[in-house]
Amino acid sequence: MIDQATIDRILDAAQIVDVVSEFVTLKRAGVNYKGLCPFHNEKTPSFVVSPSKGLCKCFSCGKGGNVVHFIMEHEQLNYYEALKWLANKYHIEIKERELSNEEKQAQNDRESMFVVNDFANNYFQNLLHNHVDGQSIGLAYFRQRGFRDDIIRKFQLGYSLTERDALAKEAKRKGFKEEFLEKTGLCYRRDNDGQLRDRFWGRVMFPVHTLSGKVIAFGGRVLKTDGKVAKYVNSPESDIYHKSNELYGIYFAKQAIVRDDRCFLVEGYTDVISMHQAGIENVVASSGTSLTSGQIRLIHRFTNNITVLYDGDGAGIKASIRGIDMLLEEGMNIKVVLLPDGEDPDSFARKHNATDYKAYINAHEVDFIRFKTNLLLEEVGNDPIKRATLIGDIVHSISVIPENIVRSVYIHECSQLLQVEEKLLVQEVNKLMTRTKEEKQAAAEKQRQREAAKAERMQQSNLPASDGEIPVELLGSPEPPPMEGLDVPPPPMEEGGSEGAYVPPPSAPFPSEGGEGSSNDRVGHSTPLPWEGQGEGLFKQKKSYHDKEVLLMQQVVRYGERVMYAMEDESGASREVTVAEHVASDLAVDSLELQDPMHRRMLDEVMQRIHNTGFVASRYFFSHPDPQVARLAADLSSDRYQLSKYHSRSQKVVTDDERLCELVPHLLTDLKLAIVEDELKQVLTALQDRSVMSDAARYMEVMKRYKDLSEVQRAIAKRAGDRVVLS
Repeated sequence: MIDQATIDRILDAAQIVDVVSEFVTLKRAGVNYKGLCPFHNEKTPSFVVSPSKGLCKCFSCGKGGNVVHFIMEHEQLNYYEALKWLANKYHIEIKERELSNEEKQAQNDRESMFVVNDFANNYFQNLLHNHVDGQSIGLAYFRQRGFRDDIIRKFQLGYSLTERDALAKEAKRKGFKEEFLEKTGLCYRRDNDGQLRDRFWGRVMFPVHTLSGKVIAFGGRVLKTDGKVAKYVNSPESDIYHKSNELYGIYFAKQAIVRDDRCFLVEGYTDVISMHQAGIENVVASSGTSLTSGQIRLIHRFTNNITVLYDGDGAGIKASIRGIDMLLEEGMNIKVVLLPDGEDPDSFARKHNATDYKAYINAHEVDFIRFKTNLLLEEVGNDPIKRATLIGDIVHSISVIPENIVRSVYIHECSQLLQVEEKLLVQEVNKLMTRTKEEKQAAAEKQRQREAAKAERMQQSNLPASDGEIPVELLGSPEPPPMEGLDVPPPPMEEGGSEGAYVPPPSAPFPSEGGEGSSNDRVGHSTPLPWEGQGEGLFKQKKSYHDKEVLLMQQVVRYGERVMYAMEDESGASREVTVAEHVASDLAVDSLELQDPMHRRMLDEVMQRIHNTGFVASRYFFSHPDPQVARLAADLSSDRYQLSKYHSRSQKVVTDDERLCELVPHLLTDLKLAIVEDELKQVLTALQDRSVMSDAARYMEVMKRYKDLSEVQRAIAKRAGDRVVLS
């Protein structure tokens, strides 16, 4: 475990803009920074980083938090692993006790798989540089390809022996479990005898790294082929490796991509390494597959500009361009470079330095639409049917481009290249865009209907059964007992209905969710009402006062330790009252408590520590070991909008922390009023229950509760001073 003092040093040193910038391209937006969210696919930046608060948040998907939470989410680490990641970045020494054997065994599968991959990566590198076969076969091959030793070490290239179980034996000797050797795909079991065998043997090894440099997979190239063995073998999909979301070389290329605001896309491992060695570092490989949406998002974090390098193989080009429409749909600027005949990015890089290579690219790159049009025109010749198909293909590519101006430019160019009227192309593009929009809307509507039907089935399956075999709707509505002796305002009556025909308000009932702090604890009564005691599953909708509670908790998290006022205690001494103390005591006076369990927990923790020297609520919660608590605190502290500098200078703006004495009591009053109004809705709903209406004693009890709540509502509204309650 890491002690709190070390955690504080890490949080003090870690600058959130500095950390997030390693993974997201940020641009200044006022006092904050903005960029494309790394956690979901988006075209318009909604990921905001606040250096003053040390927070980040996506106002589209909602993910964010402080610098630790960002690393946890982005790198899929737990809390203490994220702290170690930051400590390593800022060269902070961490002193912690050795894990026990039980704790080592408790490490989850994902962490164990990373450890096994790290072992295998070091094992393959050691063989390459120190084993006689590795030096004479593997290292000789890499040098023959023209790779320098420093590049070989930088990309952590390795070698696997020709023995079929060399890695498996060494891993088991080191104490690694066979389970994780199989899960990572490093080994597999033979069908005939169940023996553990290496997936990679007699191959040079290329490790695949995540954006932060962790090894998640391997590619192995055989050196001697006889047609019976695959040239390349890659790690299978696993819990930590999804090929469609990874790009080879992204760890080594990300800074250069940001610096040059351009990414080169190639096909294979050696293409990346050779170009990197030639001085072109902003290059990644799709590992021989067509581009996927996950890979596109990875590139889009760093740049909008991508240049695809083709080696002149016609079949390969046609297979590759099928996935590039997705790049256009993302709004990326795509250029294509066709290398000279017989050359690929690897061989071309070995013959040219970075200056010559880039000069060739700049001289020969063309936009993707023009490249695709010219390529297909050569194929169709004068065949009118093929030409019509070509036009349809090009029009489809243009239709997915989101920017109107870019679409218009491409339509004009294609009209000239294809010798087709521009008006006709515009019509076809609009037709395709309309069809695509309708299909998306139809799919969204179907999904909405499925979710609604599912929710309705769940709701119906949890509804309490009637107390007889005859359906309740066939029994008729019993007349409620007379309300003699009770001076209460009558419940609302349906417009146009007969006297005595009581109806609930339009909103659905809010049954008690039971448990500590439920509405049953707040308003005492001896006979359970119809919505009570039905457990957790009925009508799981958010309480109407939840938003009010959130606003109140914002003040507790942001200013919980701030002093609101001073008061005299029983001994006559003056005592300062903080925001958190005022909230807790004011709720306790009315026998109320926060309804969200997480809010209750956070308020309790503040109250336990409020008098500790140096306690700051926001800092305490941001570094909380429970990720749920920490993320909620970050969310409560996030503001989407900042006041412009112009308005800040031109007029005095009163901030929340300057009016806590006014704001906190106002929010408490709002919350109490909302709770009472919610209780009134529940009571009115109870009056429609057949069992209550037929039981005079229960009916009178409910009506008395209605009267008590109405009085409380009027009292709170009077205290608020700006409400009008009609009886």
